[in-house]
Amino acid sequence: MSLGDLLSAPPAIVAAGVDVFSDALRAQGAEVHDVEWRPPGFGDPADLAALALDPRRAAANRTAVERIMAAGSQLVDVRPASEVLDLPERTLLHAGPPIAWADASGPLRGALVGACLFEGWADSVEDAERILAAGEVALDPCHHHRTVGPMAGVTSPSMWMWCLSDPVHGGQAFSNLNEGLGKVLRMGAFNDEVITRLRWMRDVLGPVLSKAVRGSIDAGNDPIDVKAILAQMLQMGDEGHNRNRAGSLMALRELSPAIVAVEGVPSSDIAAVLTFAGGNEHFFLNLGMPTAKLALDSARDIPGSTMLTVMARNGTEFGIQTAGTGDRWFTGPANTPVGLFLGDYGPDDANPDIGDSAIMETYGVGGFTMAAAPAIVRFVGGTVPDALATTERMYQLTLAENPAMQVPILGFRGAPTGIDVLSVARTGWLPQINTGMAGRVAGTGQVGAGLVQPPQQCFEQALVALAEEARAAV
Repeated sequence: MSLGDLLSAPPAIVAAGVDVFSDALRAQGAEVHDVEWRPPGFGDPADLAALALDPRRAAANRTAVERIMAAGSQLVDVRPASEVLDLPERTLLHAGPPIAWADASGPLRGALVGACLFEGWADSVEDAERILAAGEVALDPCHHHRTVGPMAGVTSPSMWMWCLSDPVHGGQAFSNLNEGLGKVLRMGAFNDEVITRLRWMRDVLGPVLSKAVRGSIDAGNDPIDVKAILAQMLQMGDEGHNRNRAGSLMALRELSPAIVAVEGVPSSDIAAVLTFAGGNEHFFLNLGMPTAKLALDSARDIPGSTMLTVMARNGTEFGIQTAGTGDRWFTGPANTPVGLFLGDYGPDDANPDIGDSAIMETYGVGGFTMAAAPAIVRFVGGTVPDALATTERMYQLTLAENPAMQVPILGFRGAPTGIDVLSVARTGWLPQINTGMAGRVAGTGQVGAGLVQPPQQCFEQALVALAEEARAAV
């Protein structure tokens, strides 16, 4: 066929990829044949085959998912970290996989410094940096203590903790109290305003919440069902990670009668507690995170399962764990979120991804249920169609749909739940996380919010380890 013959008839076009190209051609009257296309997967074919053919995998993943679905979450107490976590002397917990002071990012360093000042272990920033550099303060991941902390996640002995219990599997999980937005310790800020707020939370907020929660239960009331609040907030425009407006108000509604009934506390303190909680749109986040932690911990140590139980970041590295490999971390360099910035801040001010709050996406909400909260795009960037498409795409990476966590705009379809390492490797798609952004320089605080994905190498490492486990089990 000559070039002239090729152009003598209407073109026949085969298109692969996004619909924009095909739609434009059809609008011009061209005949277009679409080919289903997806990004290439990754991983050694032998490892992929070993997992795909592992006779344990289907049953193991079914067990893991069933445990997640069945897990409950009740608020049973509020107590200091020194009491519930049994922390050794001069120990600070942090978000993400293990890390040393020398490798810590700016916001994590800022939060560690602030915690040392708050605890009275140091009299100045320089003194705090000295004792941290000398190893006089031990650092350990929150996840090693059934605990989760947003952003830097730094938790010190004097901080009060939400104490949650799973009535089905008997597990426990903890998180510190949320400080609000802006210049806060979890974003790496440590000025006088931050330390003063932390002291008030230690001296007033924590004790009042403790008396309210315990007093209500001691009076014969059922513990607050935190899982039910998380399910309901998805029906009210929240996604459970960066948008917690409805959830925070529902939690405050449940707590308020007991707070008001607390005896032996000045009315001014009661008013301050209610004002603080009511003005903190992320008040519920630190309840939602241990709810997810409870569910995912119930699915730990299931031989043959390829499901994720942890996604967490320390500002330098991103780490994941799987049900089939227990407490083993698979890590890679954390990516920097892309999104919207506060004030005059820009991309150069943002630190790489940080925080345990990706436990929400691991559970199947947050970035996985952006379709339930289209308004989230005004906080993290993107468009409403992006939010819908993100949730639809996450169904391709997960093992099940959680009927308790429904997405109204998708016909009340259950949230995509149970991230599958094999599905991630086969598709080449990575889980979507929406997150706050901390300033790169210690002491800055929050600079924005955006979207981010894990580094692929975390899943490459997990794939290899799971394949080795599969071969060893034969």
